[in-house]
Amino acid sequence: MKRSLLKTPQWMLPFLLSLCSFQALAQPAQHPYPNKPIKLIVAFAPGGPADIIARLMGQKLSESMGQAVVIENKAGAGGNIASLFVTKSAPDGYTVLVNTSSLAVNASLLKNPGFDAEKDLLVAGVVASSPNLLVSSPSLKAKNLQEVVAEAKEGKYNFGSAGAGTTPHLSAEYLFKVLAKIDVTHIPFQGATPALQASMASQVELASVALPAAVEIVKSGKVRGLAVTSSKRNASLPEVPTLAEAGFPGFVDYTWVGLFFPAKTPSDIIKRMNQEMTVLLKNPDFLSKLNAVGFEPVGGTPQEAAEYLHLELSKWSKVIKEIGLKAE
Repeated sequence: MKRSLLKTPQWMLPFLLSLCSFQALAQPAQHPYPNKPIKLIVAFAPGGPADIIARLMGQKLSESMGQAVVIENKAGAGGNIASLFVTKSAPDGYTVLVNTSSLAVNASLLKNPGFDAEKDLLVAGVVASSPNLLVSSPSLKAKNLQEVVAEAKEGKYNFGSAGAGTTPHLSAEYLFKVLAKIDVTHIPFQGATPALQASMASQVELASVALPAAVEIVKSGKVRGLAVTSSKRNASLPEVPTLAEAGFPGFVDYTWVGLFFPAKTPSDIIKRMNQEMTVLLKNPDFLSKLNAVGFEPVGGTPQEAAEYLHLELSKWSKVIKEIGLKAE
């Protein structure tokens, strides 16, 4: 380039320099992501596992990404309302879905969820997981799961969940229908907190929720922890037995929370959010807060998260068929 400029007549140089300046101005400015607030669309009501993760991540992401992170709860239809909303949002990286394993359940449970979980969403990563927890109203005479099952055979019981299609819903259905062979009616709510509040008020006898939403309520004695669906007891509620210890071995289940973007979101944005998640999952303060409410970190690459989602879709399709469950 220097050689060609030396051969250029002196009178043409100002014209060429001004032309280069004009072309540079004509190029659209490339602003690094993010350059405006990011919305985390939470698929359930405040207080549930997705909401807890969103709020734990929100402040940290705001600090590291230099932009405000806004939490917006869009509860309903077992998380499907929020999922559908995000699939129809602009794929620019500023609308992020925070949803649970209900995303994998709804694909088979609902006749027409309105979108394809693998085609219309891109998963940036699975943040954390926790066992599900079955609790009972303090007004129940039964003190453990075996006594609850015995009482349920003699009278009509109800159980609340964060909504039809959540894994706590499916865990309870599998426990009651397949393992215990009893009929307990499901009452769906728009989040774990409303379901727990109904149990505290004895509006429902039982509730099945992801463990993080119930830790403090169980500790306070407002509801009674009956069993966790993990293979071992959870450190945040060490006094609550596993399903196997409670007399129902052979079934383990978890609720996980992931971050999703609309399809066609640029890959560099997906990678950036995954990197932010990976850094957070190495942060001692963040990890201690996760563990305090019963979460365990997951992490991994977007590709690994996509493979996991595929396996979850297949798994819950089989469970739904075994239970014989239909959308409510």
